[in-house]
Amino acid sequence: SEAAALRVVRGLRGARARHDGHRLAGLVADLSELLLTTGLLAGEEPDPALLGTARRAYRPGGSLRVRGVCREPVVSATGYGGVVTLVVDDEGRWYSVADVKPGGVARARGAGTATVMIGSGGLDHARLARGGLLISGATVSPEGRLGAGKGVRATAVAGQPWASGPLGALFARPLAETVAERLGGGPGLDPERAEHRVREPVGCDLVVVGTADGQVIAREIRAGRPDEEGVPVRLTPANGHPDLAHTANLRQLAARPGLRIRVIGRLEPDRAATLRPLAVAPLPDTDATLRLPAAWEGHADLGYDRLEGSHFPPPGTLPAAGAVVEPPSDPLAEAPLWRLRRIVEVAVSGGRRAAAEPARDGDRGGAGAALRRGGFRTAADLAGALAAEADRRSRDVFGRTGEADPDAYARAWLAAAVHLAGAERSLVRATWGPREADPVG
Repeated sequence: SEAAALRVVRGLRGARARHDGHRLAGLVADLSELLLTTGLLAGEEPDPALLGTARRAYRPGGSLRVRGVCREPVVSATGYGGVVTLVVDDEGRWYSVADVKPGGVARARGAGTATVMIGSGGLDHARLARGGLLISGATVSPEGRLGAGKGVRATAVAGQPWASGPLGALFARPLAETVAERLGGGPGLDPERAEHRVREPVGCDLVVVGTADGQVIAREIRAGRPDEEGVPVRLTPANGHPDLAHTANLRQLAARPGLRIRVIGRLEPDRAATLRPLAVAPLPDTDATLRLPAAWEGHADLGYDRLEGSHFPPPGTLPAAGAVVEPPSDPLAEAPLWRLRRIVEVAVSGGRRAAAEPARDGDRGGAGAALRRGGFRTAADLAGALAAEADRRSRDVFGRTGEADPDAYARAWLAAAVHLAGAERSLVRATWGPREADPVG
């Protein structure tokens, strides 16, 4: 909760100063996490994971053998830059090796070949992403970051192809199952652990379909099924900075409908069926795939390696992938949940008086009616309850207005915010598979 509290303070300062990087939705999420965590801690039997855990405390990890998967450039809004190399152990657990310091995008670009600080210093991040480490005396943070303390020893070992070992099992799993696991969980789950689970990379096999409304569209490839039955997936740059290679590489992929690729990426939890690719590799047993240089050892890091024409099959040799007339439907954008989000955000940005307006004007804006027509009855009830609580004032025997109850108002706001997050997440989950959406009303 301390980390969430600090983020809320920074968010409030950013809102007051009108910083360019301030996002009201981010402040709402941080405030919701803070109130939810403190509420869970106040329960009769709080989860031990919520008690007294330092966010970046490292714990002993013993001996580890990890294999490199890919590199990811990091550029923060506060001027930091660097690289994070993702690795997995023999059991399929994810770890990361980070090198992030002040310097912005220039440092992020250079850090891709910087020396890895773990071990003897004979390995850089480019080699680690395609090789591995045998570590003794490892230290690991709660987020899976590998430490480089004095007692840590590491020796470089050979890498492992994506098609074998734990990554092979990752690609064999349907996306719908992976997404249901990553985006599942109720409000009682530790928010930090839930966020870490969402950010854990996923793997999938895709066929590029093309572009629609400026979006790159692909479909999941499942063994024994036609490509047309695959889940449509939007691909968006993991980092849109023009000095990084993500956007240019996605343009190269989008220009070749029918290309079949293997992808490691991160889910976009707030958008319908959207993936942020971190790295791509050739799909085995097909000619309609990438032809990468031998020096890249089987995959391209989309933030660093730049795809060129020679890395693709000759023009005219790719099979037809089916035309894209329009982007896949987005139930989150089409749902009236934005009305509940508006009152939740107004309560943060405008305060209690602004949140009380629907109760004072009889819901003249029609938010409750629109939510009920759309089947979101619980959302409508919570929006009404929040507005009513915001407008509630006690009176003494002389009719004078008393102090409002801040705890009841906070509970009403948190109930609306948690339900909103769950409803939106449920709609997003539904876009990743043919199954029906979970009930959210």
